[in-house]
Amino acid sequence: MSGLLEGRSAVVTGAAQGIGLAIATALAEHGARVTLADLDGDKAAAAAAGIGPQARGVACDVTSEDSVAELIAGAAAAYDGLDVLVNNAGITRDASLRKMTLADFQAVVTVHLQGTWLALRAASEVMREQKRGSIVNISSMSGKVGNPGQTNYSAAKAGIVGMTKAAAKELAHHGVRVNAIQPGLIRTPMTEAMSAEAYAATEATIPMRRAGEPAEIANVVAFLASDLSSYMTGSVLEVSGGRGM
Repeated sequence: MSGLLEGRSAVVTGAAQGIGLAIATALAEHGARVTLADLDGDKAAAAAAGIGPQARGVACDVTSEDSVAELIAGAAAAYDGLDVLVNNAGITRDASLRKMTLADFQAVVTVHLQGTWLALRAASEVMREQKRGSIVNISSMSGKVGNPGQTNYSAAKAGIVGMTKAAAKELAHHGVRVNAIQPGLIRTPMTEAMSAEAYAATEATIPMRRAGEPAEIANVVAFLASDLSSYMTGSVLEVSGGRGM
C-alpha cells in the first residue's frame, strides 16, 4: 500500500483483536511502526508478530496511570517519538437500567473515559514537544443515538466526543490534532455474539443494509492519522453505513 504514514510511530490500544487489530494492521500497511497494546500482553505480542517486524505487542491496562505512562514512554523510546495514538480499548457490560449494577456502570466508564483520557494526556505531552501528532478516539454511534441496555456504554462513548473536542481546542496550537470516529454495527466477535434476531433487526436500520467490516473503520483511522486530514481537528466522523442519520 501507500507510504502514507512512512516513518511514523503509532500506538493502538485494545489492539489484540477486532477493530483494534484491523487498525494496527492498516497503519502498518501504510508504513507506520506500530505498538499494539492490550490487557492481554501475550495476545498483543502474537498479533504484532502476525503484522511483521514493524510491530510490537505490549501489555497495558488503560485504567492504570502507571501502565499507560509506561506504554507511551516505551513506544516513544522504541520508535523515536510518537506520531499517532488510537484510543480503541473498550468493554461492554450490557444490562437494562433495572438490572445494571454500579460495578457494571463503573467498569465501562472507567475503561472508556478514564482510559482514553490517560492515554490522551500522556501522548499529548510527547506530541506537544514534537509540535506534531494525531490522536484518534474511537467513540460509537451508541454515543449519538443511545442503545437500550447500554446506559453505561452510550454515556461513555458520548463522553469521548466531548473529551475529543476539548482536547482538540487545547492542543491545536501545538500542532496536535484530535478527532473521533463513531462506528456503527461492525462485524466483530463482540457483535457476532448478538442473537441472530437482534443482529438482523439492527442491520435493517442501516441504509446500506449491511454491517461494516473492521477494515472500513481502520481505513478512516489511517486517513485521520495521516496528512490527508491535516486541517481537521475536533471532528467526529460517523462510519455507520448511514445508520443514525
